[in-house]
This record gives sequence, C-alpha cells and structure tokens, in this order.
Amino acid sequence: MNNTAQTIQTKFETLSPATLPALVALYATHARFVDPFNDVLGAEKIHAIFSHMFTQVREPRFTVTKVIASEADIFMRWDFHFYMGKRPARIHGSTHFEINSAGLITLHRDYWDAAQELYEKLPVLGCLLRFIRRKIAVH
Repeated sequence: MNNTAQTIQTKFETLSPATLPALVALYATHARFVDPFNDVLGAEKIHAIFSHMFTQVREPRFTVTKVIASEADIFMRWDFHFYMGKRPARIHGSTHFEINSAGLITLHRDYWDAAQELYEKLPVLGCLLRFIRRKIAVH
C-alpha cells in the first residue's frame, strides 16, 4: 500500500470531531464528494458533510477492510459502525479516491446501498422495502 493510501486509511479509522480538520486537509480545495445523499464540490462542503455525520449518529467510526492503491486511484472497502438511537448499526461500502500529482484527493465517491444498508432497517419503510425486494428477487 502506498503512503497516501495508508494516510487516508488512518485518518478515516481515527476520525473524530477533533481529527476532522486533519482529514479535510487531505482534500484538494475543489475536490468532489459523492455518496447516495450528497454531491458537493469543495473541501469546506466536504467538512460540513462529515461534521453533520457526527450530529446525526452516535459513535460513528470506520473500519477499513481492504485497500487497493495506485498513484492516482485508491479503492477502500469499509464498514461504517454507528448507533441509530440505542441500536448499533453497520453499513458496508467502498470508496474510490482519485489522487492528484500533489497527493491530494480530488474525488471521493462512496458506493453503498442506501436501501439495503439503511432504509430497510427502519421500522415502517424497512418492512415495505423488504417486501418489494422479496417480490422482485429471483427465487
């Protein structure tokens, strides 16, 4: 694994409100962040997304389970652990980072299934989504 990948992994696995500025410093000024809920440009907006995460869930933390890296691209598979109310929850996902020649992140694109990993775990909506998933699945 290259040094940039190792640094990114460490920053995500130790992410807290206090360490957030150090993570955001890894992003180019006009970096793009895309996930199932957001598509923003700029390190300031990326900072806002992570800050918001700390207000929405309790004890959020990332565990990186696999890294594939070249100089310009890094792929990380991860588990995001948190509490929804009193219940522990986990989202499985992955991120593609594009890295510029200065070693800064220019693209952060998260891939995870919001329906299966989040919505299906909600009481009313989850029931409906699980029903729909069963109906369209191949048996």
